[in-house]
Amino acid sequence: MKQHLEKGFQKIYKQDTKGVRFFFAPGRVNLIGEHIDYNGGYVFPCALDVGTYVAILPRADQEIRFYSENFPSMGIVKGQLDDLTYRKADDWVSYAKGVLSMFNEQGYTGANGFDAYVFGNIPNGAGLSSSASIELAFAVAWDALNAFQMDRVSMVKLCQKAENEYIGVNCGIMDQFAIGFGKVDHALLLDCDTLDYEYAKLKLDGMKIVIANTNKRRGLADSKYNERRQECETALEELKTETEIQYLCDLDEASFQKHEEAIQDPVRKKRARHAVTENERTQKAFHALNAGDITEFGELMNASHVSLRDDYEVTGKELDAMVEAAWQEDSVIGARMTGAGFGGCTVNLVKEDGLEDTVHRISERYHQATGIEPKFYTVTTGDGAKEL
Repeated sequence: MKQHLEKGFQKIYKQDTKGVRFFFAPGRVNLIGEHIDYNGGYVFPCALDVGTYVAILPRADQEIRFYSENFPSMGIVKGQLDDLTYRKADDWVSYAKGVLSMFNEQGYTGANGFDAYVFGNIPNGAGLSSSASIELAFAVAWDALNAFQMDRVSMVKLCQKAENEYIGVNCGIMDQFAIGFGKVDHALLLDCDTLDYEYAKLKLDGMKIVIANTNKRRGLADSKYNERRQECETALEELKTETEIQYLCDLDEASFQKHEEAIQDPVRKKRARHAVTENERTQKAFHALNAGDITEFGELMNASHVSLRDDYEVTGKELDAMVEAAWQEDSVIGARMTGAGFGGCTVNLVKEDGLEDTVHRISERYHQATGIEPKFYTVTTGDGAKEL
């Protein structure tokens, strides 16, 4: 990969590559723990072996130049370190500029600009967090070029802040954290409230993680996301009249059943039930993996999808069709929607033996049910953001 980047860098910037440094930040997938990050619960993502690669060479002046092999029509995008204003026309470069801007805001100012050559191999539109991958790749690079030695938790928070404040996307901390702290052959149990985390061994002997893209645009996701957050917040306020909790996920299932009558509206009750049960499933999934019980892990994935479909109501026809098509296969250990919902992707644990045929049958069933051609990606775990 270094050779590939070096060649590209040379071709675009027409200069010697002596002194070029190489960085990588992966994509991520959340295995279980959906729509509970904002309810104070646990998520269970893993970093992937696909991501964003950056070849970067410091300059003697304040100019910053970006080129992406994935967007050749944009050519070289230029900027200045002393003017990191957001511009819509910058497109993907905004994720990198946002990170530099946040470094500045916190007093970490670099003296010299750079030339950057970028290549990403995260499948487009697969919901594997290419934006957070770009943010972390540039954060790690900028930190290394200037020897800031920022600690990793601060860096992850800074990248989330860039997305929230510079880009204007109200995301939680999971994407940046998983990409910053990922570890090959491991998944990461993260408490979204305290940021305490633990690794679980994810040795998928004879199995693969398959991402299935429904190719249905997530049209409703944003408006419904805000609606669900509001429903959860109202349910929380109602529960607070009876219990001393800060988040819905502070309750376990038994305590929730004891107090659920405090929630006036049956729809809000369902939303809160999803948050509480999904949080328990995520912790059980962590223990199942640590015990090497992949069958139980798969069952918990399936139960997660049912809860997202029936209690949280964020799946929709296409995601349900994709998951149901997968559930018909004996070689599928577990399948569920991943991400915001209303389109996007599912994550599946599938036996490697006969994988191609399995995927073909799932694809045919899905196409029959929806009329849409899906896309499938087989991924493996990878390390977090680093210098190569």
